[in-house]
Amino acid sequence: MTQLGPTLGVDFGTSNSAAGYLRDGRPHLIEMSPGKTSLPTTFFFDFDTRRTLIGEPANQAMLDGADGRFMRALKRVLGTPLMHEKRQILNERVTFVEIIARFLAQIKTRAEAETGLTFDRVLSGRPVVFHGPGDPREAQAEADLRACYLAAGFKAVEFMAEPQAAAIASGTTDTSGELGLIVDIGGGTSDFSLFRATDRGVDVLANHGIRIGGTDFDRAISIDRVMPLLGKGTELRKEIGAGLLPTPNAILNDLATWEKIPFLYTAQNRRAVQDMLKLSEAPGRLGRLATVLTDELGHDIAFAVERGKIAANGPEAQARIDLGDVERGLFAPLSASHLRDILALHADDLRQAAQETLAMAHVTPSQVQRVIYVGGSSLMSMVTGTMADLLPGAQHAMSNVFTAVTDGLAIAAGQDAAVTS
Repeated sequence: MTQLGPTLGVDFGTSNSAAGYLRDGRPHLIEMSPGKTSLPTTFFFDFDTRRTLIGEPANQAMLDGADGRFMRALKRVLGTPLMHEKRQILNERVTFVEIIARFLAQIKTRAEAETGLTFDRVLSGRPVVFHGPGDPREAQAEADLRACYLAAGFKAVEFMAEPQAAAIASGTTDTSGELGLIVDIGGGTSDFSLFRATDRGVDVLANHGIRIGGTDFDRAISIDRVMPLLGKGTELRKEIGAGLLPTPNAILNDLATWEKIPFLYTAQNRRAVQDMLKLSEAPGRLGRLATVLTDELGHDIAFAVERGKIAANGPEAQARIDLGDVERGLFAPLSASHLRDILALHADDLRQAAQETLAMAHVTPSQVQRVIYVGGSSLMSMVTGTMADLLPGAQHAMSNVFTAVTDGLAIAAGQDAAVTS
């Protein structure tokens, strides 16, 4: 990559984002708010003040019950037609390209204000796959993200696989010749990079990824533990004749999916639930769903599920998903054993993806000497347990879970590292 001035490394994440650059030969992360170098990838469109909030202020406005629209996990929309559809938000009609661009522009502005530099170039992390290997949406997803950066004011955009960036950050101090595996479990994807440490840094031997991440863990938990309290698994009386029909799951499934929640609050969906409620054999449960749609509580539930997931992440943990915003005193129990059972299929997928990564480089599990975990969702015991079972002879390290990708992007950007575009 030809350098025409400093390049900003940006890790635009499903749940959180960060940025950094190389300063005095070391990665320096930009302070996004006092004492914090990460920024929640969230938006709140305040209907009263007509302002757009991002990051922690957006989260707080949603939790405070402000009147507005909250959005999270927009990275998962990249590559889909939703990115370019105009929709009315506050006083204007905008696309998700424009919305994400405003978020990235804030990162650029904060970086320039802190450093006094002008960052016209960006080296952006990207998942190994946005949707899946061979998926026709892959090229479009990267093109969408490039368009977001250009609309944010950057003039040149390059990309690097996120686990490759983590390997660069982690491999610079490794013993030469050591084989390492990056396990990068983010909010929307799980990526793997097999690398060999060298005197020059790292050689990446294989990159692989699947579209599974922390938001998918949340979705599985929500469908299993929360949605039955809102009508999942109940039955409806037939409008004509005797007999019962299962309650449709479409609205419930979307309610459990972070990126789909903002689109649920339509008159059509509210009418559909009211019609089902008239025929329901479990009106108390379905009535809660009606309350969720009327009061727009979808993200309150999603955050409650996320908190419950974190609390239950331990060998003997006993937690609960607090649904008091829906109904006073309502909760769903969530134990460590519940969590293991719910996430068992995801654990199998992660194991298979790691095995496929090794196979791409003709490496056996016994040859891997170190496993490095990256991304907040890698802290799940399901993840570490699965990898420890697959790679029992390796050293497992978690020293830079939240910063490795941004550190690696900053190093690569500052040292003219090879990138993929």
